[in-house]
Amino acid sequence: MSVETLPALPGLAGLYARGAASSGRIAAGRALPGRGPAPASDGLLTLPRVAYRVAGVTTDGLASHLRDYQRLLHEPGTDALPAGYLHVLAFPLATAVMVRGDFPLPLLGMVHLANDVTLSRPVVLGDVLEVHAWAEGLRPHRRGVQVDLVAEVRVEDRAGGEPQLAWRGVSTYLAKGFHLPDDDAPEQAAPATEGGPEGAWVPPLPTGRWALPGSTGRAYAAISGDRNPIHLSALSAKAFGFPRAIAHGMYTAARALAEVGPSRGATYRWTVEFAKPVLLPGTVDVAIRPADSGHTYLGWASTRRLRHFQGEVTPL
Repeated sequence: MSVETLPALPGLAGLYARGAASSGRIAAGRALPGRGPAPASDGLLTLPRVAYRVAGVTTDGLASHLRDYQRLLHEPGTDALPAGYLHVLAFPLATAVMVRGDFPLPLLGMVHLANDVTLSRPVVLGDVLEVHAWAEGLRPHRRGVQVDLVAEVRVEDRAGGEPQLAWRGVSTYLAKGFHLPDDDAPEQAAPATEGGPEGAWVPPLPTGRWALPGSTGRAYAAISGDRNPIHLSALSAKAFGFPRAIAHGMYTAARALAEVGPSRGATYRWTVEFAKPVLLPGTVDVAIRPADSGHTYLGWASTRRLRHFQGEVTPL
C-alpha cells in the first residue's frame, strides 16, 4: 500500500460534494456498463491501495472546540482528548478515501454498521499528531458488501523520534445492492441488534434516559462537521427516506462512552454496533452495566422494544 501525504486535514463540506458526484458516477456506471470504476481483471471490486497521511496536526488551538464537544457529549472538562473526539478529528481523512475516483462504492447511501476503537495512550491538548486513513476488508454481507475504513492517530515525538500510535478506529460500512463475484447472497445470521418481531425482545431496566431535541443532529454536526442532510432536519431527511431527522450514530456511541465515566481508565477499547436509527426528537433508554472486563451499554426506544445501539468499553 502506497502512502500519499496531504498538506492538511480536508474539510468535510468539499468532500461531501465530491461524494455526491462520485456516487452519481458509480450509479451511472452500474446502469450503463463501461462507465464508472473499472473492476480488476479478475472481476472483483477492488479498494484503492493507498493510505492518506497528514503530519503536523497541532492541537494547541483546539481548546474551545474540545470544550464544546465535552459539553455536548457530557464528557468531563479536561485537556485529554477522548476517543470520540479523536474520531471527529480523523473522520475527514477517512472520508477523503471514500470519495476517491477509484473507490468502488458510493458514499451516499452507505450504512454505518459498527465501530471498533482503541485508545492505547492518552492524547492531550498540545500534542502534535499524525493522522493516517485507508480502506480494507471488502467482504460480502447478506444485503450487499461491507468495508472497513481504518484511521490512526499517532503522537509525534518532541525529541524527533518516530510518532507513537495512540488511537486506532475501524468504522464498518454497508453498501446495499453490491455483490462480489461468486457471492450467492451468503446466509449470514442477522446481528443481535436486528431482526425479529419487536415483542420478541425484552429490554433490561434502564440506568438512564436521554431526551434528545430535534436540534441534536445540528448540534453534533456543528462540532463534527458531519452535515449529512439526514441529520439536520425533517425536510432534508425525508428526501432520503426517513420520516424525521436521525441522530448521528457516533453521537449516541460517544455519549454512552462518556456515561461509562472514569472507570473506563485513561486507555480503553470501545466498540459499538448500530441497529435502528434514533429519530429526532426522541427519547432513548440506556442501560450501562459492569461486565467481567469493563462495561456494556445498550440503547433502545423508550416507547417501543426497538434497539438502537449496543457496545462495550474495556480498560486496557
